[in-house]
Amino acid sequence: MRRLLAVAVLVTALAVSACSADRPAGEGTAVPTAAGPGATSAGSTGTPSAGDAQVCAESQRAGTTAVRVYVEELGRMVAAVGAGASATAEAARVRAEAALAQWRTTLREQSARAADPQLRTLLNDMGTEVAALGVDGESIDETELDRLQQRLDQLCVR
Repeated sequence: MRRLLAVAVLVTALAVSACSADRPAGEGTAVPTAAGPGATSAGSTGTPSAGDAQVCAESQRAGTTAVRVYVEELGRMVAAVGAGASATAEAARVRAEAALAQWRTTLREQSARAADPQLRTLLNDMGTEVAALGVDGESIDETELDRLQQRLDQLCVR
């Protein structure tokens, strides 16, 4: 029962996180300059990099997709375990892990493309956090994941 409660909390937290990142791509995405939000430094025009706008859009799209698939597959896994269908539960677990692996890969790829050091660091941090996630509802730090997603949303101002 405790595991079911943990999964329910996870599903709620990830759904909230997914909703915050669920925006159409390419809709005026902007990223602060390397000096950071609101900073005024020599040579900083405050104009967002078009490349970083694409990095933001790809990262947010990957997060939205991964969280949706992850939550769906966790639900299937829990239902299959409850029904005693171990093969179905295992297949759902594999698909949930694949969604996380794809998200982590995308975050790392986009981090390498990011020009803004803050964005690059954040995407690396998110990739590390996603790598630590598992399909065990008790191993998920949804607060940290939500905090990272909020930071990405702040850096990727619409």
